[in-house]
Amino acid sequence: MQVTLRQIILNISLLIPVIASGQEADEKPKWYKEWDFSGYVETELRLFPDSPSDPRQTEDANLSFALEPEFYREWNNGDLALTIEPFVRYDLGDEDRTHVDLREFVLRRTFDTWSLKFGVSKVFWGVTESLHLVDTINQIDQVENVDMEDRLGQPMLNATWLSDFGTFDFFLLPYFRERTFPGIGGRLRSLPYVDTDTAAYESSLKQWHPDGAIRWAHMFGDVDIALHYFRGTSRDPVFRPFIDASGQAALQPIYNQMHQGGMELQWTRDGWLLKFEGLHRDGRAQHFQAFSTGFEYTFYGIAGSSIDAGLIGEYLYNSKGNNAPTPFNNDVFVGTRLTLNDEQDTSLIAGGIFDHENGSASARIEFERRIGSNYTLAIEGQKIIETDPTDPLHAFRNDSFIQVAFRRYF
Repeated sequence: MQVTLRQIILNISLLIPVIASGQEADEKPKWYKEWDFSGYVETELRLFPDSPSDPRQTEDANLSFALEPEFYREWNNGDLALTIEPFVRYDLGDEDRTHVDLREFVLRRTFDTWSLKFGVSKVFWGVTESLHLVDTINQIDQVENVDMEDRLGQPMLNATWLSDFGTFDFFLLPYFRERTFPGIGGRLRSLPYVDTDTAAYESSLKQWHPDGAIRWAHMFGDVDIALHYFRGTSRDPVFRPFIDASGQAALQPIYNQMHQGGMELQWTRDGWLLKFEGLHRDGRAQHFQAFSTGFEYTFYGIAGSSIDAGLIGEYLYNSKGNNAPTPFNNDVFVGTRLTLNDEQDTSLIAGGIFDHENGSASARIEFERRIGSNYTLAIEGQKIIETDPTDPLHAFRNDSFIQVAFRRYF
């Protein structure tokens, strides 16, 4: 597997000198001029100050490399377009984090009030900062980051209708993507580890169960609203403990069928954003209601400068309590967002989540700054402050980390 990935990285990276070169457009090959190229290569270093909870895990540092190019071409003045976005990561510490994914390979056809997308694509739903509760279409790529922001590409047929009374999206999802998890040697993983080779399904069709969704979104003055309904395989697995072939404790991921209705609301006025995400889900071991709600207020041009500062406060609730598929079932998030609005696009977001019931607490910071015209430096840190043994975050109690990523864009 590692050899194959090295070959893929090498073959794709051979395009980078052509893509990133300073050649004039007329000097470049004809095939190149018909496509738009962009993307990045990345070197990422994670440092862990504490020894792992499991001695099989990486001790104190982990180095990895990633490549994500994007190829775009359009025809007929943009009415027909093709986007190709592969992703490759090679990780020196966790072989399960070494992976290839096709984030997008999608053909889009646009008509007057309709557009159709066919292939593999990404869709984002949600408005809150701390937890994207209703973001249901794409599966989480959990080996990338524990913050659950990264998503796997999803095979789909998506039809969008633009009308005077809102935007309607219809989704047919013919193939299911299993969630990725760190391996035995990886950090930021559950205890016991998740054995993805033992994944089981409620449906006899397994990954080939056809899923479907519909979403309506509209704006009424200062209020943005969206409603959705989803039926199919749950992106959130439940876990069954077992003993693996080596005699070690492990978790088996089980993907049940579910149907879900949800809502997003956002009210915008001056510096205020009021946000709400809520859902009701039914299925085997998954009957619950959940919501996340809160505000963000931005102070623009602090002390006559170009700096904007935002204050964020959110509350997260799940009716299943400690049995919820997320650790955030009765938690408060407090944070701040700084945007310098300088030439380097410097930004910072920091905050902490506090469990109202058991006292578990963690803090997180993300900083990003552009260097020159083609490079960015991103620093990310997470500190596990306190965990209750009954909280899912307890598995990460020794996994506080700082991450430094250096990207070259082309």
